[in-house]
Amino acid sequence: MNGGARVAEVLQRAGVPFLFTLCGGHISPILVESKKRGIRVVDVRQESTAVFAADAVARLTGVPGIVAVTAGPGVTNALTALENARLAQSPVILIGGATATFLKGRGSLQDIDQLASVKPHVKAVLAATRVTDVVPLMEEAIAASLAGVPGPVFVELPIDLLYAEETVRKWYGAGSNGRSFMGRIENWVIQRHVERLFSESGPPSFGQVQAEAARIPGEGKVGRAQELLRGAEKPVMVIGSQAVQSPITARGLVAALHRMEVPVYLSGMARGLLGPECSFQLRHKRRDALREADLVILAGVPADFRLDYGRHIGSGAKLISANLDRRELTRNKLPDVAIHGDPASFLSHLADALGGACTACPKWVAHLRQRDALRGTQIAEMSNESYESVNPLGLAQAIDRELTPASVIIGDGGDFVATASYVVSPRGPLQWLDPGVFGTLGVGAGFALGAKLVHPHADVWLLYGDGAAGYSIMEFDTFVRHELPILAVVGNDACWSQIAREQVEILGDSVGTDLISTRYDQVAKGLGARGFHVSQDEAVAKTLAAALSTTRNGHPTLVNALIAKTDFRKGSLSM
Repeated sequence: MNGGARVAEVLQRAGVPFLFTLCGGHISPILVESKKRGIRVVDVRQESTAVFAADAVARLTGVPGIVAVTAGPGVTNALTALENARLAQSPVILIGGATATFLKGRGSLQDIDQLASVKPHVKAVLAATRVTDVVPLMEEAIAASLAGVPGPVFVELPIDLLYAEETVRKWYGAGSNGRSFMGRIENWVIQRHVERLFSESGPPSFGQVQAEAARIPGEGKVGRAQELLRGAEKPVMVIGSQAVQSPITARGLVAALHRMEVPVYLSGMARGLLGPECSFQLRHKRRDALREADLVILAGVPADFRLDYGRHIGSGAKLISANLDRRELTRNKLPDVAIHGDPASFLSHLADALGGACTACPKWVAHLRQRDALRGTQIAEMSNESYESVNPLGLAQAIDRELTPASVIIGDGGDFVATASYVVSPRGPLQWLDPGVFGTLGVGAGFALGAKLVHPHADVWLLYGDGAAGYSIMEFDTFVRHELPILAVVGNDACWSQIAREQVEILGDSVGTDLISTRYDQVAKGLGARGFHVSQDEAVAKTLAAALSTTRNGHPTLVNALIAKTDFRKGSLSM
């Protein structure tokens, strides 16, 4: 087996369904051999998209997402997406091609120190120097990506380890008869090098890659948490992405939360966990609730900028925090009970210890619900306000009305996507994907690609800000070629509004934030997809319905919605 076949065999045995790539001569054997083994090879137009797609697959399935990119710029183009996966704690394997082992450091094409470039952005960097290294390194990479706090791993595989020995010997000219003394010496060195590349004692040995079991919280700490919850009159829980790292975990977590009925806010990938109608789920005024609570439970949520570095939590409140990452447990805010372990497992154990619904003060629960409903009513009223172009809140409500129980929503943008998050309600677990803590623009096409491959029969909605659309709209070519009917909606206000709103008010200048009302629907059409354009509220519902019908008939589709600039999210700048 050549090295490419060995990579593909490991992937097949690990149950990997997809390999994302942008082709390059350094990695061609991996692509060809993976296709032979029934792994779907999905080629994209930019390496970051490949990593984002693998990231989405990992989040939605729990199986590591796999990417193969060529050497040099292929690897460096992937770094932003790789860092996004690291901060989102997503298990991704990036396979990077590399120059031939004998030519490393001698000025060959695309030869850089890839390991040094990638190391800060991954859990581990692994590099093969012989063909016999390929299988154990790939197996080690998969295991490492899942162990402890999940995250990305980089594997460097030089080109001369991936092709057949006969081909590699021809490249090196090994075995040719050098006439000069120095020629014979050089030939001898090359032959010895090639022999080392392919030396092994027998056929490759494949092991069984198993994920490390989730860290289980100790009974003592669960008992202490249970005591605090029983004694609390005003408890609030916040659940984040780390608590829903697999479909199985998500299902068990839902049952635990229903047994406890603690007022809960969902964030990140946890959005949709309890459906839109759950009686103890809250959506609005989280900051106020955290400041008023006497007990706060953070499940897979660090006290970072999203909680104002812990200052959202009232000074008199008890804090219980559960997190896989030990560093996140105590960052910025010391908890009264720190659970270093899987937050979903902790909540299941806590529900068992509690033995029923929590005894929160009925007035507290009623207060939270009333305030939540009032904010919902205010947003509904604002969505009916008239502008010269489309009301962005009204557009979000129209999208929400079109969602089915299986719809998956991808968020890629600043102001428009954040606005939509107040209104659009995913109908179930793992049906909302956004970049996560890194706030990366450009995730959209890759996330949508991965989601559609995992859920081919579901409607996949890609909510784009017009700034974010520029990063990956070229991937509509990918959607068309791979017959993946995805529906994108661009909230187009011809501006980087997330930045402009505060910049103009504070500094009095919009420099760098102004765009033009690009016809993104025509761009999509030029790439072989379908496109719709809407500029007035009264046409929104009809346009979305037509676009959704077109998508369900098998065509990737984009709706370009000219939206009004509003002050709905005034004061939302994060630092």
